[in-house]
This record gives sequence, structure tokens and C-alpha cells, in this order.
Amino acid sequence: MFTPLLYRLLQSAHRWAAFSLAANVLLLFALFAVTQRPVEPKLALASLAGSSQQLLAKTPVPSPHDRSHRQALSYQQWVDLLAQEASAAAQNQPNNLMVLMGDSITLWFTHDLLPPGQTWLNQGISGEKTLGLLRRLHLLDHTRPQAVFMMIGINDVLWDVSDATLLANSRLIMQDLRRQHPRSRVVVQSILPHAGASATWEGRDRLLSIPNGRIRRLNLELERIAAQEGATFLNLYPLFADERGNLKMDLSTDGLHLNRDGYRVWSTALQLFIGLELDHTHRKTD
Repeated sequence: MFTPLLYRLLQSAHRWAAFSLAANVLLLFALFAVTQRPVEPKLALASLAGSSQQLLAKTPVPSPHDRSHRQALSYQQWVDLLAQEASAAAQNQPNNLMVLMGDSITLWFTHDLLPPGQTWLNQGISGEKTLGLLRRLHLLDHTRPQAVFMMIGINDVLWDVSDATLLANSRLIMQDLRRQHPRSRVVVQSILPHAGASATWEGRDRLLSIPNGRIRRLNLELERIAAQEGATFLNLYPLFADERGNLKMDLSTDGLHLNRDGYRVWSTALQLFIGLELDHTHRKTD
């Protein structure tokens, strides 16, 4: 019932208008799914996915996604390990390759919570900023992703990078991805809110100095730049914000990072987006 309704909306309205309306439906659905465990969003949206999730061949080295190795890895070691994973994807050329790029919020998006039916390559690094991401985009040059989902910017804000620099770097990232992957969809995901005074993150004082209104303004600019650069903007902010615009603590571990319920909400949003936008586009070009 849920999926046919969304596709009827697509037939009667512009796809982006339908997606905006569907996002509101998603919010209610995702919150219901979080509070009604063990219901999984992927079960309710299974018809949007294809076959069961494929896994990339892994190199025999400690994965940067293993929390036990988090403290032992330097930034360059993280880059080297992600380079090996990107190389494996380039060699194997899996179908339906989806790339995630970003910082620790992306990094902890584990495979068991990602939407099924795709091959996911997670290129997140803890503490990453826009400049660091820009400098390692070449790791993807020989891959052929269907889409690249980027979420980057919160660490720039936390560590006093100017908004102008953050936005300029984000534009360069979009331009590079569009140039190197002309057949891929570049999806710019909004920067998520933080929980403000409710946060328990070790850098809580830094969060309190950054109003979520600033993050919302940055997201508006990112949306504008994405439109100019031929990328797609996916606004996740409303799914995670409470009535004051702060990150909902029931979706977070510490007021900055997400817990499993937070990732379930994100996963549902990605699955809906893939079903409405990527699968629809793919059918039109076939």
C-alpha cells in the first residue's frame, strides 16, 4: 500500500514535488518504525529494493569500520585502507554500486543497516573535513558508481573553517565527482543538526557555540550550489530535528553522532530516494 501510493504520486506530479511529499510520509513512517521494534524499515520498503545486498570483496587487513581499530589508525592509515576498498570495487565493478563519502557519521553507517539490493562502498573517515575529502576523491576515479552520496561539513564548522571555505570546497567536490563520474548521480546530503544543550559529546562546548540556524543556512547554500553543479540535494535535516531544530536525542548517541535508530531513519530515507529517483531514472534510460 505504501509503495504504490508513492508511485501514483509520481504519475500525477513532478517527481521532486512528489519526493517532498513522500519525505513527510517517510518521517512519520521512520519514527513509527523506530518506536515499534523490531519492525525494520527495509521490510516495509522491500519492494523498492532489488536482490539481497551484495558485499564487496574485502582485502585481508583490519577494516577501518571495526571500532576496535579506531584509536590505532592514523589519518593516512584510514586513507590507505579505504584506497584498498575502492581498488577492490574498481577491479570487481559490482552492479548497483553506491558510494558513501563523509566523516564519522558516515563511517559508522554499518552494512547491516544500509539499504539492501545495492553494493555499498563506505568511504567515511572520522574527523574528516571538506578539504580532506576533496584531496582523496581520486581514490574513486576507476570505480563506476550508480550514485555517490556525500555528507560533509560538520567538522569544518566545529574546527573554525569559514563557511565560505566549506562551501567552496563542497562545490569543488561536486565538480570533481561530476567530471570523473558523468554517468553517476552525485547526491549532496544535508548537514545534520546537533542536540545543543542536551548533547553529551566530549566537544559539547563547541556545539553550544554553533547555532543550528547556521547549519540550516549552510544547507540552503549547499542546495543552491548542488543545483548549479548538476548534483542532487537530499535534505535529511527535517527527519532528525525536533521542534526546536535540534537533533533528537532518541536518534543519537551523544547529541552529534547517530545511534542505530538514527541510522534506520537515514537508511529508510536512502531506500526511498533510491526507489523514487535512481530506479525511476534507470527505467527511463533503459
